[in-house]
Amino acid sequence: MSLILENVSHIYGEDTDMVVAALKEVNLEIPDGQFIGLIGHTGSGKSTLIQHLNGLLQPTKGTIYFNGQDINEKSYNRKELRSKVGLVFQYPEHQLFEVTVFQDVCFGPKNLGLEQKEVEMRAYKALKQAGVKEELFYHSPFDLSGGQKRRVAIAGVLAMEPQVLILDEPTAGLDPAGRDEILGQIKKLQKETKITVILVSHSMEDVAEYVDRIIVMNRGEVLFDDMPKEVFKEYKKLEEVGLAAPQVTYIMNSFIKEGFLTSSEATTIQEAKEEILSFLKKKKG
Repeated sequence: MSLILENVSHIYGEDTDMVVAALKEVNLEIPDGQFIGLIGHTGSGKSTLIQHLNGLLQPTKGTIYFNGQDINEKSYNRKELRSKVGLVFQYPEHQLFEVTVFQDVCFGPKNLGLEQKEVEMRAYKALKQAGVKEELFYHSPFDLSGGQKRRVAIAGVLAMEPQVLILDEPTAGLDPAGRDEILGQIKKLQKETKITVILVSHSMEDVAEYVDRIIVMNRGEVLFDDMPKEVFKEYKKLEEVGLAAPQVTYIMNSFIKEGFLTSSEATTIQEAKEEILSFLKKKKG
């Protein structure tokens, strides 16, 4: 088991009049190799939660284990943890600073004290995994497009060879084509390397399309934790906490109400297409 949270709570301003319980008794198991979507409205606890997973924040109460070890023990190596649990913040391209793309991606593994050859091998591999074209390796990162910069920033974390990759709104500010390219590359990477990916997103369509499991946060607690089709069945409860299901869910439910379909578990356009065609074939037969 890669990450385990046991009764994790986090309180901001604990000894002040501005006390806020951002996390309340959260229990989660995140096994190796899953692609997880983490969703919730603003203030639900998503950002606080992911910052606990690589030790940027410490819980007010509870324990977090990574590969069986308590990450908040005084003797625990936090630097090693952050190389194994990589966190890519929203708009990570704002953290690019080196002269070339390649040098920027080398920065992380170089700080691990690795030999130069190993550093460069990791940087090359990470850039390829992130889908950055070789012709851009020695360009200034500031000359790249928004989507290209985002890929370079992700490559900088991949060069640390993490076991867990956490992405906080990785497609924020990108156009639809750029969004699809980034998420498609991340899904491809996850399938090929079996790395654990935690995707924080406000887009229900993106979550439905790419993840295997959805964790829904609400007011610091886990509201749902299940497969996408099971979570989106509860679209009315999601609406009550300021969220929604993918548009496909509403369309398919309207078909059911009109008697065009008898049931549906579709959460993506492709799944909806297959269900409708199957229904029509049965009706025709």
